[in-house]
Amino acid sequence: MARSNWSRLREGWRIQVRVIHALMIRELNTRFGRENIGFLWIMVEPLLFAGLVAIVYRFMNGSERHGVGIVAFIVSGYIPITLFRHGMSRSVSIFIANSSLMYHRQVKILDFIFVRFLIELLGGMMAYLFIATVLIACDAFPIPADLGLLIGGWMTYAVFTLSICLIVAPLSEMNEVLEKFIPVITYIMIPFSGLFTMASWLTPSMRSYLLWSPFVNAMEMMRGGIWGDQVTVYYNIWNPLGCSLVLAAVGLALCRRVRKTLNVE
Repeated sequence: MARSNWSRLREGWRIQVRVIHALMIRELNTRFGRENIGFLWIMVEPLLFAGLVAIVYRFMNGSERHGVGIVAFIVSGYIPITLFRHGMSRSVSIFIANSSLMYHRQVKILDFIFVRFLIELLGGMMAYLFIATVLIACDAFPIPADLGLLIGGWMTYAVFTLSICLIVAPLSEMNEVLEKFIPVITYIMIPFSGLFTMASWLTPSMRSYLLWSPFVNAMEMMRGGIWGDQVTVYYNIWNPLGCSLVLAAVGLALCRRVRKTLNVE
């Protein structure tokens, strides 16, 4: 009996992997086509954003801030922000755009969210690795002091972003007005993202408020992994993980509700 349940679980997992793979290929072909550099645009977009902002900030504020290279500092913050912004924007009206695929029994509405987020996540990771490698070769980015902490911070940031996408996707289906507010929301959260500052640079009272932000905790982890003892970081990993759990539970409930009312075209 146990072996039979395990076989069904393994078969279900195999089918789900195939569905995700097929949807990813479809999404990449639809978004980028097969001409020019194709799917590599998923890396180039965050790379351009992070690189241009870092260059502008370098000319405006000098080469260092609190003993940290300004280019590396901005790049390490802006690529995660790009993941959040693109993840949210790609989650809007996602069910309407893919409703025709719901005829297939194996395709679930959560697959659409996971696929689009996974594409953005892979693009961000590729951009991060590429620009860090180039900057390290140019002596403008430090070799990570704690690779495990860096990866842990990145994945924590990604999990929290995914939990937000699970809420944005069904809410955009319930109310089309939400789409108009997404750009505003992504800009409003920049001061609470840890992009342009670190918790140790602030007064204790300001730091305590800023550390309520799950984004800041994950960002502090990443920068602690990059610079190690060169910087002082403050973070509580249970903050973003706990918030992710709550938001994901709410998002899954909303997705289930939307699925009952979704019109398959």
